[in-house]
Amino acid sequence: MTTYSPKVSEIKHFWHLIDANGQILGRLASEIATLLIGKHKPYFVSHLDCGDYVVVINAKEIKVTGKKETQKQYYRHSGYPGGFRQVTLKEQMAKDPRKIIEHAVAGMLPKNKLKDKRLARLKIFIDEKHSYESKLKT
Repeated sequence: MTTYSPKVSEIKHFWHLIDANGQILGRLASEIATLLIGKHKPYFVSHLDCGDYVVVINAKEIKVTGKKETQKQYYRHSGYPGGFRQVTLKEQMAKDPRKIIEHAVAGMLPKNKLKDKRLARLKIFIDEKHSYESKLKT
C-alpha cells in the first residue's frame, strides 16, 4: 500500500466569499487562514500550496470583544532613530480596516516560504463592492 501525494498540476484553487459584517476578528481570521492553507481539502499536504482564494467584504464592520478596541496596539518601526510608531485598533480601524484583518490572518499562517503566496490570495475590501464577481460564479 502506498501513500497518495498530489501533484502540483492536480491542485485546484477555488474562490470563497466571506462577509465580515458583525463577525469577531479572531474567529474570522482563523477561518480565512484555514481556507488559505487548504486544510479543508482531502488532498492537503503541508509542503504544497493547496489553498484557495479568499475575498473578504465589509471589513469596516468587524467586531472585537472586551477592551481590545482601545487597548490593542499595532507597532511598526521605520528603522531610523525615533521611527517607532504605535496605533490602537480603533485608530487603525478609522485609517484602514483592511490592515487589521491582514495582520490577524498573517499571524495565523505558518512561518515558511509559502506564507507570502498565501497572503497574496487574500483580497480584502472595506465595503460590499469588489472586482471578483466573475471568479466567484465558477
